Amino acid sequence: MTRPRALVLRPAPGNARTCAALAAAGLEPVALPLFDIVPCAWVAPDPAGYDALLLTSAQAVRHAGAGLARLAGLPVVAVGAATATAAREAGLRVALVGAGDAAAAVAQTAAFPRLLHLAGRDHVPQPGVDTLTVYASDALPVTMQAIAAALDAVVLLHSARAAHRFVELAGALPRSRVRIAAISPAVAAAAGDGWGRIGGAARPGDAALIDVAVRLAIDR
Repeated sequence: MTRPRALVLRPAPGNARTCAALAAAGLEPVALPLFDIVPCAWVAPDPAGYDALLLTSAQAVRHAGAGLARLAGLPVVAVGAATATAAREAGLRVALVGAGDAAAAVAQTAAFPRLLHLAGRDHVPQPGVDTLTVYASDALPVTMQAIAAALDAVVLLHSARAAHRFVELAGALPRSRVRIAAISPAVAAAAGDGWGRIGGAARPGDAALIDVAVRLAIDR
């Protein structure tokens, strides 16, 4: 019996982890990363000027480089369990783990009024939060043959940027034959309408997204 197919667009190394989890759940994963994550040059400021670090992606921890050591004494406000895990593995102290997006996490940080966001180049600015770009997400070339794997499959979207790029790449595909699993309602909205089915995870994180993908794949 053919297993339902699921297209994974997130960058490495997360792409491999998501593919493994999908395979364990009974789906046939297809790895098609749309972006490559690369470090950016940055200079760590004096940590005395801040109360905590805001981390919205584990990629910030992986690619911050040596500058992160200067800020290691600051507590971390992490958006999502995966980011919190990466921060702890890097020796950082996680003080708060948000269960929504960056804005929701910032709203919970009354104890840390001076936040420093270590972010990607394509980030959503948070009012009152200083930001340093420590990594960039560069688009990878994708052929139409590769994107056609989305037909009669579930496509997992981990970010609004991935949603926008997938929509651009899949312009000629019949949307009715593509199902979309999005990591949040906001990312689902970024994908637009007209898909065969679309679902957004109730909470951020890969596990919840995979649950949505499995449901969409088997509920025909």
